[in-house]
Amino acid sequence: MDNATFNLPATPKQIAYARTLAMRNQTLLPWDVLQDRRSLSAWIDAQSKLKPLAASDGRPTSKQVAFAERLARIKRRSVPEECFRDKSLMSKWIDGNK
Repeated sequence: MDNATFNLPATPKQIAYARTLAMRNQTLLPWDVLQDRRSLSAWIDAQSKLKPLAASDGRPTSKQVAFAERLARIKRRSVPEECFRDKSLMSKWIDGNK
């Protein structure tokens, strides 16, 4: 027998979790990483330590926008445009118009 190493294939659960992480971090999941259980595990470890891109986004969440628009309709006001570009401004506007 040669000294060839035999790599175990990645499990379906590993692949599913890796795809979830790739979507969360908005990164590509390399094909060659999917071929080996160890390399996929290392990729998952590295990706799980990263902060999701959505969390670092400065724009307000869809729930914030919906709530602000509902408040604006009730108060018969409009939400300022700059609030749609900054999460903290949207939060302050909501707090001031409850």
